Amino acid sequence: MALIRAFRAIRPRTEYAGRVISLPYDVMNREEAKRMAEDNPYSFLHICRAEIDMPEETDPYAAAVYEKARKNIEEYIERGVFFREEKPMLYIYREIMNGNMQTGIVGCVAADEYRDGIIKKHELTRLDKEIDRINHFDVCGADTEPVFLTYRDDERITCIVNTWADEHTPEYDVTADGGVRHILWKIDDENKIAEITDLFEEIKSLYIADGHHRSASAYKVALKRREENPGFTGDEEFNFFMAAVFPAGDLKIFDYNRVVRDLNGLSKEQFIEAVRNAGFKVIRLGREAAHPRASHVFTMYLDGIWYELEALDEIIPGDVIGALDVSILQERVLAPILGIDDPRADDRIDFVGGVRGLAELERRCGEDMKVAFTVYPVDISKLMSVADAGLIMPPKSTWFEPKLASGLFMHEL
Repeated sequence: MALIRAFRAIRPRTEYAGRVISLPYDVMNREEAKRMAEDNPYSFLHICRAEIDMPEETDPYAAAVYEKARKNIEEYIERGVFFREEKPMLYIYREIMNGNMQTGIVGCVAADEYRDGIIKKHELTRLDKEIDRINHFDVCGADTEPVFLTYRDDERITCIVNTWADEHTPEYDVTADGGVRHILWKIDDENKIAEITDLFEEIKSLYIADGHHRSASAYKVALKRREENPGFTGDEEFNFFMAAVFPAGDLKIFDYNRVVRDLNGLSKEQFIEAVRNAGFKVIRLGREAAHPRASHVFTMYLDGIWYELEALDEIIPGDVIGALDVSILQERVLAPILGIDDPRADDRIDFVGGVRGLAELERRCGEDMKVAFTVYPVDISKLMSVADAGLIMPPKSTWFEPKLASGLFMHEL
């Protein structure tokens, strides 16, 4: 059973939505966030990245930063930029990018279902990143950004969602930086809300697509507030956190590619020979950029030339994690040949989302990196299989696009 619960959102008034909307807090650094919010006093970055409103020397994890975020929320409400809904609702959230459309439900999910594994994860989290969002959510008294969840398609839910959207006027229809269109409808009919929540009770599992740290942090805020309120009933808002829940068939997973700073002391010829000896068929493609044509096939950019690397059958493990392309690349090339044993911590490697294109890999190799590897995108069904088995995918395995916008709704705890 998956619980989806209506909530009283804090959200921008329609006339402000286009200026409030921002990218998620974790897809840019401080300097980029400050530049994005420059000359825009309504940007949600003043809330999710409140350090941009403070002196440069301020620690972004200082208590004063979280307090500033809370004050900014209050000011937005006082100035009439944000308002509180009069009653709990669900929302339909649609994103359109390059002709691809994904349409989901925004509501709240249960912290206990994260604990119990009904909300399934496929990545590890870092404690320092958890603590950041724990402090942010707790001090702000709100889930300020939703978790991105998915589920196996259910035609009944899809039919209800699309019919409602067709028959009602959206609250927002804005196009953000990057050309992504964001459309939001409110579902304020209690019977329709009940119909949707009843159908989700038949959904066995929800899967975290993006937002592992936000999920873990929201759960720990729930535990903290339970300790502070020993008489809690379980129905308080802090027992739930905000999520945007999309059917898996709508989602687009891009490749998540790797760039490496050097060849670990090897010449180009020595490196290519080492890759061959590691179990790959290496084919020189030339100067024209090329994506991998199938799983277990990679392309590589080195000294202005593209190569195809096809993993031979004998090096492909039989287990679901080992057979992932990111695992094969890590275990056969990055660790043994390039000496990158921990890709989460090694500063010689960086990761480039496939939405940036192959030209970005060529650019990086012309500036600060030596070699680039492209990875065939992970299939959503494989991600679900990994999560169902209670397994963890290697870091930087998936890149979902479009990202959820921030600022269109908050959940008050």
